[in-house]
Amino acid sequence: MIQFGPEIDRTLLDDTLRFAERQVTNLIEKHPGFYPIYTKSGKWKHDGPAWTHWCDGFLPGMMWIFHRRSLENGENKQYWMDKAIEYSRPLEPRQFDRDVHDLGFIFLSTYYRWYQITREPRLNDVLVQAGKTMSLRFQEQGQYLRSFVSEDSIFIDIMMNVAVIFYAARETNDRRLREIAIRHALTTRRYLVRGDGSTAHEGLFDLETGEFLKQTTHQGYRGDSCWSRGLAWSLYGFGSCYEYTRDPRFLETAQRCADYFLTHTNADGVPSWDFNAPEDTRKLLDTSAAAIAASGLLRLCRMLPDPVKGFYYWSSALRILKTLCEKHTQQDSGTWEGILQGGVYHIHKDLGVNESVMWGEYFFCEALEAALRHNLANQKKPNGAGKL
Repeated sequence: MIQFGPEIDRTLLDDTLRFAERQVTNLIEKHPGFYPIYTKSGKWKHDGPAWTHWCDGFLPGMMWIFHRRSLENGENKQYWMDKAIEYSRPLEPRQFDRDVHDLGFIFLSTYYRWYQITREPRLNDVLVQAGKTMSLRFQEQGQYLRSFVSEDSIFIDIMMNVAVIFYAARETNDRRLREIAIRHALTTRRYLVRGDGSTAHEGLFDLETGEFLKQTTHQGYRGDSCWSRGLAWSLYGFGSCYEYTRDPRFLETAQRCADYFLTHTNADGVPSWDFNAPEDTRKLLDTSAAAIAASGLLRLCRMLPDPVKGFYYWSSALRILKTLCEKHTQQDSGTWEGILQGGVYHIHKDLGVNESVMWGEYFFCEALEAALRHNLANQKKPNGAGKL
């Protein structure tokens, strides 16, 4: 179970975010135009397989985070906006990509952040189209968005991508799009989220009848185990669904997942790659799961009607970030090219195990920036009013 203290170390978080900027600068200077997925022996550029094509939004997404941070600090680094646009624009054709279930990852990290700054209608059109394309994965029999693997498959990861459909529905007043997103979330809630708040990675359905058949996995230890990154996806994803719908079922599910994570993670907040992994591999951590959970908790803590529980989530997120900053970044190392060490991509395929992974980098930076921004906002309120 996680153990924490309520104080935020602004210097530690700020120094780590600046270290992240330096690492990304080095990456794009050394390998211009390259969109990495995971390191190999600490190096981004290698000939290891990708398995799927889903991470291209995370590198420019970090650039948008750095740009926003520079505005908040009064620095207005045009460099980061220019680079973010340079790396975001080539993704635009993927608004029509029907081969992946990851259009939320690709466009919410890039075009959504871009649109929030410029309000250019063209950017919003791309986001809406991405949501419409994502909705084409919907299976009427079973009421779910199919994974990239096969028509009978649903992944817990898809909960992180449903938001792009909700966004398109809101921008166009399309009730059908909204219904697809809600139905998928309810199906996932029913079949992949267990009563104790743990999650399965994949579920399989009968294509003819829509009947749910079984829980299984590609990434976790077993079909009935709890893969920690999948749990973090669920924690974050159901929180996003609640933001769009205000449906209390989604908030309850996000909290159940958060509570399972915080109860079963290690005392410093960084979990094993699978909460039910056997003894010989349980010591293998996944820092990317911790980073996703920290970012999800920082969003979730502000939605709760109970301020005490909200403070618990806030403090837990800070504890996770403190651990990641102090134990899993080597800022004095000149050889490791990533930001956050100790991530896991695919243990069974031996891809990116105990390495830096792009989603870990992105959600780590997102969580660092969110913690610093929210803390600064509270400091500016008279007598600290509104503090969690």
